Amino acid sequence: MEQPDHSFRAALRRGVGGRCPRCGKGALFAGFLAVAPRCTHCDLDFSFADSADGPAFFVMAFSGFVVVAAALAVEALYQPPYWLHALLWVPLMLATTLLPLRPAKGLLIAVQFHYKAAEGQPARGDGP
Repeated sequence: MEQPDHSFRAALRRGVGGRCPRCGKGALFAGFLAVAPRCTHCDLDFSFADSADGPAFFVMAFSGFVVVAAALAVEALYQPPYWLHALLWVPLMLATTLLPLRPAKGLLIAVQFHYKAAEGQPARGDGP
């Protein structure tokens, strides 16, 4: 019987691929960004998964750097008309934001699973 791989690297691979972070066989997503309620293979409950705005932040930071740097370089070198800027950068913005968004969300959910991250709870003995 094959032993399941619970390494950090395996969890990351599974998350980026949109697979269950525990078994790697079931689907993590029910839609483009909607997380499935549970794994169809190992029955892992995905209610722990709350990536919030993290994936969007990281993807926008990457996309903004790439698109702005490219637009500035093209403007400085060639000074094209504004309509050409729109023609060039709108598709690049869409590609650099929509394509990595789902893998980024899966990656953050896999990291949450690996480190057993959960909503903050007060420690026993804390409080008045």
